[in-house]
Amino acid sequence: MKIHEYQAKELLRRYGVPTPRGHVAFSPEEAVSAAERLGGGFWVVKAQIHAGGRGKGGGVKLARSLDEVRELAGQLLGMQLITHQTGPEGQLVRRLYIEEGADIARELYLGVVVDRESGKICFMASAEGGTEIEEVAAHNPDAILKEWADPVVGFADYQARNLAFGLGLSGRAVGSAVKFMKALYRAFAENDAALAEINPLVVTGKGDVIALDAKISFDSNAMFRHADLLELRDLDEEDPKEVEASKYDLNYISLDGDIGCMVNGAGLAMATMDIIKHYGGQPANFLDVGGGATTEKVTAGFKIILSDPAVKGVFVNIFGGIMKCDVIANGVVAAARELGLEVPVAVRLAGTNVDLGKQILAESGLKLIPADDMADGARKIVAAVAGK
Repeated sequence: MKIHEYQAKELLRRYGVPTPRGHVAFSPEEAVSAAERLGGGFWVVKAQIHAGGRGKGGGVKLARSLDEVRELAGQLLGMQLITHQTGPEGQLVRRLYIEEGADIARELYLGVVVDRESGKICFMASAEGGTEIEEVAAHNPDAILKEWADPVVGFADYQARNLAFGLGLSGRAVGSAVKFMKALYRAFAENDAALAEINPLVVTGKGDVIALDAKISFDSNAMFRHADLLELRDLDEEDPKEVEASKYDLNYISLDGDIGCMVNGAGLAMATMDIIKHYGGQPANFLDVGGGATTEKVTAGFKIILSDPAVKGVFVNIFGGIMKCDVIANGVVAAARELGLEVPVAVRLAGTNVDLGKQILAESGLKLIPADDMADGARKIVAAVAGK
């Protein structure tokens, strides 16, 4: 689950992470009011969307008068902001963050992630702030410094100092950076975060270290422990189909292909997408209905797949272990009858209650394409979509 920059900074400030002052605004008038409350001689007007690269995309502007704040706010609100993370369609800007200007002496990068290989929280730092970390990793991987926090001890002072010295900090900036990183670790760990990026991490002329930007996302599976964080969720920033899928605890991600996929199990779902591409097709989604799905959930999942106008065919690929094939079959039949099936559907069933599942599909009266195995199903649906 992602949150906006201004929400991330509010959270970080509660843990003692220093950030510039700012206020959220939903109109040019609120933007001017926010700038007046902040005072000072210049402000930063920032578009708030769940995507990186806002500055390069034209979503971050400097204003040196209240009239300029009003003008820039009017330009940004309602625009379709396109960045490398939004895709060519962009994202509608519905809110802004008006922030006080900062005295920037240096720009650095600081990121925190859960390292799956080590099972530890990992800090990554680079002196190349303001640059996408992927670019740094590709062109100068040695410029990325790393420290892994012990899950029992936590993030130690010496580890923070190692990163600070590695970034070339000295004097007051070292102590400020250590406090910053320790506070950031607490915020990350206590809120079940999955990613935190401070880019840029700024060293001011006085030697203070502050978060000029902040991106935080959380482990969605842990949000039952954080009702306060769930209230920060902005559904306008999410794919409507993914929002609908979350209501039924379905794991759904939209892709840009034309063959819908309904699969049980994340590993099988990824293999299904791979084999569709192998035979020349393009998957339209990742959909894992899970091992304990009900007919209602399967019906909802099938409806979500068919609600995508780009979908020209569907591949149902089920291996019944915990999940029973007859449950999948009933869900597919219910959704197809309700919506009116207008695209080809290939079905491969194997495992628990497979014969019953095949019987339900055969007696449904629906024009389905039976498949003997996963490869057979992939070949048939790719060919059907291609009109062969």
